[in-house]
Amino acid sequence: MEPTPQSSDISLYLAADEAIDHEHPRVRATVADLSRVGSDAYAYARAAFVHVRDTIPHSADSGDLRVTWRASDVLAARTGICHAKSIALVALLRARGIPAGLCYQRLADDDGTNPIVHGLVALRLPGEERWARVDPRGNKPGIDAQFSLTEERLAWVVREKFNEVDYPIVYAALASTVLHALRSARDRVELWRMLPAGL
Repeated sequence: MEPTPQSSDISLYLAADEAIDHEHPRVRATVADLSRVGSDAYAYARAAFVHVRDTIPHSADSGDLRVTWRASDVLAARTGICHAKSIALVALLRARGIPAGLCYQRLADDDGTNPIVHGLVALRLPGEERWARVDPRGNKPGIDAQFSLTEERLAWVVREKFNEVDYPIVYAALASTVLHALRSARDRVELWRMLPAGL
């Protein structure tokens, strides 16, 4: 699928906001640590992806009930659902001047019930004409998401027979319905009930 930016204004994909707080000292400290891989944008973007995917457990996998939604809090607490981890990765990329945004899939159970919006990241490295989607959700048996700019290696491939959807838009800010759920939920159990079933 070809990701399509919501806006042609690339500065929107470098901006900080309440959730993508890439000017926060904790985010900046993480950027400094990850920048030790070198000055190459590809190497840094891959290191940031691996860091979020592998060192911040998905809270459903770990059983952590805490809900995080600011990039700085996700990095500090080292927990979050797909949306939180995507926010953290976008912040780490933008802090290094790499345009990045948020993408979504509509996923469902194996019988097509319980649809929910899943969060992804799209980035555009310097010199590249196209955006590439990556999924920092976190791997486990049956899930093998990888950093790739040429061939998508996401956690899930949508299944049209279950009305799953790849949304093509790359958003500069978190979808308002997702942000509302993350900010309002008292714990992850409540969050599952509040997350939207589609965009």
